[in-house]
Amino acid sequence: MNRERPSRGSRGSRTARTPSTARTAHPRAGSRRRPDGRPGQPAAAHAEFAPPRTVEPALPAVESFGELAMPAPLLAVLGHEGVTVPFPIQAATLPNSLAGRDVLGRGRTGSGKTLAFGLPLLARTAGRRAEPRRPLALVLVPTRELAQQVTDALTPYARAVRLRLATVVGGMSIGRQARALRDGAEVVVATPGRLKDLIDRGDCALGDVAVTVLDEADQMTDMGFMPQVTALLDQVRPGGQRMLFSATLDRNVDLLVRRYLSDPVVHSVDPSAGAVTTMEHHVLHVHEADKHNTTTEIAARDGRVIMFLDTKHAVDRLTRHLLGSGVRAAALHGGRSQPQRTRTLSQFKDGQVTVLVATNVAARGIHVDDLDLVVNVDPPGDHKDYLHRGGRTARAGASGSVVTLVTPGQRRDVARLMAAAGIRPTITAVRSGEAELSRITGAKAPSGVPVVIAAPPTAEPHRRTASSSPKSKSASASASARGHRGRTARGRSSGNRRAA
Repeated sequence: MNRERPSRGSRGSRTARTPSTARTAHPRAGSRRRPDGRPGQPAAAHAEFAPPRTVEPALPAVESFGELAMPAPLLAVLGHEGVTVPFPIQAATLPNSLAGRDVLGRGRTGSGKTLAFGLPLLARTAGRRAEPRRPLALVLVPTRELAQQVTDALTPYARAVRLRLATVVGGMSIGRQARALRDGAEVVVATPGRLKDLIDRGDCALGDVAVTVLDEADQMTDMGFMPQVTALLDQVRPGGQRMLFSATLDRNVDLLVRRYLSDPVVHSVDPSAGAVTTMEHHVLHVHEADKHNTTTEIAARDGRVIMFLDTKHAVDRLTRHLLGSGVRAAALHGGRSQPQRTRTLSQFKDGQVTVLVATNVAARGIHVDDLDLVVNVDPPGDHKDYLHRGGRTARAGASGSVVTLVTPGQRRDVARLMAAAGIRPTITAVRSGEAELSRITGAKAPSGVPVVIAAPPTAEPHRRTASSSPKSKSASASASARGHRGRTARGRSSGNRRAA
């Protein structure tokens, strides 16, 4: 895992590495420290690192997908979805990634990173067939939810060029995933831990992987996946194409960039990684004794909302309270099985549930149409968590608000967090029942009539789950496509058609 890859210094005609890009030591696992000095990530690790300078000039950006040298079936699917105008990160990186260049891309969540790496990955893999257990392309992501979202987003495009996708994540049947790999899958979307397990079992080998993507690389390092990620990257085919995308880039990612990207095209959207013109940021000063009532009234608003809390026990307590108050709420946290989490997200997306009460497990990898409010009931301890929580709203050019409830003892820490995130929030003192709270959040008094939400089913080891069934995967992809068409239809009406 720690050996240097001798062939990585020169790849074809690419410029060889200089001594300044030599491999650096692995950061020690478990040495994280938060910005306020409490245990967590080292403060220095959160600072932006200077991205490598591109030696070979980048190809110019495009204004439409039609200008790109992509297989006709991919262009046809884009046209069918009504997607004709690429987002900035797509316009800048796609000409280069389609040509085989390594890419280092930063853009806020919802800025179009999935198609930015997904289209070239599929285009450059199209026409090839994988041998059993030997995929040709790999997407590594930090969470199960993000893996499923990437799979859903890429499924119609992969189908158009006759490529098989396999999703490899924990919490689901490893035997079923092993069978999918044995049957032959050209593209694997995986979390590091489960992929390592399958490799250790002999059910997967990465020697034929020619295109590798790291999505949300900073979170993978923050979650302690660095040793697994580097071990996996050391196994893919030498000289292959590498793409690294993230909403934030800090010095934790520096090792991955310097060790695995060769003369990358560097592109950054939103330099602060959080300054989104369509997103409002509010800090609401509340009294400790009134915070519970304030939270309840915000939850009772019309429309969907995600509420973030620190612990799964706090999530469960608030969910029970909201249900008893007449609010259609559901809990999402790491204590739930993957089928339960998948079902809860489905209920939230289809409107059975209007309030998703969650820990940071929902901070990345979740896309919900028409979600215009995110509430930090408990302020996050890290500015990157703030940015990613907020990134659940104001996606794909839509508008939204992020509200953080702050008690007197939290004001100093939250002020530091906002500064680190590059955010200048609107600060307002509020009380439950006041018009100002309603104006900012849409808060209203709950009905007080208890409601019951059908509980997600528990995992059944010998039955096919909805998320693993090929038929249901197709249905999920179709639903995703319908939602995407709805978004693009709304974009056409406003003269602003962009890729989601």
